[in-house]
Amino acid sequence: MNYDAFFERELAQLRAEGNYRVFAELERDAVNAPNALLKRGEGDRPVTVWCSNDYLGMGKADFVRRAVADAALQDGAGAGGTRNISGTATQHVALEAELADLHGKEAALLFTSGYVSNWASLSTLGARLPNCTILSDEMNHASMIEGIRHSRANKKLWKHNDPEDLDRKLSDLPHDNAKVVAFESVYSMDGDIAPVAEILEVAEAHGALTYLDEVHAVGLYGPQGGGIAEREGLAHRVSLIEGTLGKAFGVMGGYITGSAALCDFVRSFASGFIFTTALPPALAAGALASIRHLRRSDLERRRQQANVAALRARLDALRIPHIDNPSHIVPVMVGDPFKAKFLSDTLLENYGIYVQPINYPTVPKGTERLRITPSPLHTAGDMEHLVAALSHLWSQCALSRAVA
Repeated sequence: MNYDAFFERELAQLRAEGNYRVFAELERDAVNAPNALLKRGEGDRPVTVWCSNDYLGMGKADFVRRAVADAALQDGAGAGGTRNISGTATQHVALEAELADLHGKEAALLFTSGYVSNWASLSTLGARLPNCTILSDEMNHASMIEGIRHSRANKKLWKHNDPEDLDRKLSDLPHDNAKVVAFESVYSMDGDIAPVAEILEVAEAHGALTYLDEVHAVGLYGPQGGGIAEREGLAHRVSLIEGTLGKAFGVMGGYITGSAALCDFVRSFASGFIFTTALPPALAAGALASIRHLRRSDLERRRQQANVAALRARLDALRIPHIDNPSHIVPVMVGDPFKAKFLSDTLLENYGIYVQPINYPTVPKGTERLRITPSPLHTAGDMEHLVAALSHLWSQCALSRAVA
């Protein structure tokens, strides 16, 4: 078999469908975020980033960067081993304690990414709980899907954000079997928010363990940035809250929080934790500084919310279609992979605006979009430049405007 020829055919098919991904190489400016230099062989050019998951700009905050630098100079660049073999540092222990306290839980457990925390935790729970069925919202993230698949547990999908369908699915299961209800709070592509209270009521009525992914909510919602569950006063009712350090907290890593027994169980049996080199202590120090700041400051959240509202209002005024949702994510709907890529490329080349197109398989075919994430660091001038460029290109591409 000619393996490279096979690879090239598959890649050619991706290109033909308009779904081939091209990475933009950026040299970010921590002092003047969200500005960056787009690295090109023919010369660098300045761009403004409008699609970062560093939602609050905390990765650029001076005190977070200092915490990382100081810890690296004191402790070293890496952890040097797994958590079990010389890799547990004081920074890890302090960060886990802070995360447990943030979510009102007994314990927390760090992972190297949010993807790994979902994959490792769900695969472990599904594989080791007796006669387990995992009931997964049909729009759950790929990391949750992979964890469930790897567990080989019985799986049932329930309709997106539909507690009544969840209740029907749970009612079909044996009463004494283990059940895990897995869902997200903020869904990152459409920006919708789950009816957490109603889902918890159904799960509790059936004796199910609840697994809530808050990666797109931690830092952003709740009085202390504890997410949607904290905002709605429900965190104490959720069995396991999973989050990330790589989005609103601006650093890197993932985690789970829950009872001491639950976290110890995952720590003791999850291969994705046991056999992985620990998160660098310097990054743990940076995440700790970020979390502590956001627990006492809501300035960043208020500024971001104001920018999100302002952008939505400007898009509405220009009749540029976007999904109306209650979150910080602004999906501008294109509906065609080639036009989405053209818009993204032209914004980058002609306007110095970086917004990545989101195509299949991340979103269903026909729902291709530009996913825009305003931050507290974007200025009114940045926003006017963005919406004027979008409006011009919308007309150039003969794309439909929203109904007034």
